[in-house]
Amino acid sequence: MQNTNATTPQIHGSSDIIVCDNLEKHYSRGGETVRVLESIDLTLARGAFVALMGPSGSGKTTLLNLFAGIDRPTAGTLMVDGQDLTKLSRAQLAQWRATSVGYVFQLYHLVPVLTAYENVELPLYLHELSRAQRHERVSEALEAVGISDRHAHYPRQLSGGQEQRVAIARAIVTRPALLLADEPTGDLDRVAAASIMQLLSQLHSERGQTIVMVTHDPSTATHAQRLVRLDKGQLVEDVAVLS
Repeated sequence: MQNTNATTPQIHGSSDIIVCDNLEKHYSRGGETVRVLESIDLTLARGAFVALMGPSGSGKTTLLNLFAGIDRPTAGTLMVDGQDLTKLSRAQLAQWRATSVGYVFQLYHLVPVLTAYENVELPLYLHELSRAQRHERVSEALEAVGISDRHAHYPRQLSGGQEQRVAIARAIVTRPALLLADEPTGDLDRVAAASIMQLLSQLHSERGQTIVMVTHDPSTATHAQRLVRLDKGQLVEDVAVLS
C-alpha cells in the first residue's frame, strides 16, 4: 500500500521537486484502453535519490518518461521543479526539458561519429553559451565522471562502463535540477555496474543531485535513499532504503 506519511500532493514548496496527484497514463491498443499508470500520488523531495522498481510492464519507465516531459499524462497533475507539465505545449516541454532534466539511458545513446567530448557538448548547443563556456561545462562534466582522459575517443573505442560515464556526463552538463536514469547498469557487467552506481552515489552526495532511477536489481536499489515500487500501474510500496 502507499506510504501514508508522504507529503500531501496539494501542499508543497520548494523542497519538493516532483509532485504527482492522481496521475494516470492510458494507451489505446486495438480498440482497447491499456491503463499503464493509475491514480499515482507521489511526492519526491529535492535532493533525493529514488529507485523505481517493479516487474516488467509495471509502468516504471512510463513514469520516468512522464517526469522527463517525454510523454504526457492522460489525467492528473504533474509538477516537476515547480512547473506543471500538463499545461505545457510540446515546444514548451522540449525547451523545459533542455534546461531542467538530464536523462541517462540503459544503452547510452551516444552518437557514434562524435567523440566523447562532442557527445557531452551536444546538449549545450540548445543554450546561449559561448564556445569557452561550453568548453568549461564539458571539461567539468568529464572530470566529474572521471573520464577526462578519454575525451577524444569515439564510442567504439570505449568500454561499456566508459560509454555510460560519457552518457552521465552528457546528462549533467546542463546542470539540470533532475537526473533521470533508466536501468543505467542494465547492460553492464558486475564490476562496471558497481562503478557506475558509485559514481551516481557520489553525484548525489557531493553535488546534492536529485536522482530518480529505474532498476530491476535489488543490489542497485540499495544505493538509493528511497524505494518506490510499482505493480500493474499502481504504487504499491514507498519506503526508505536501509543502508
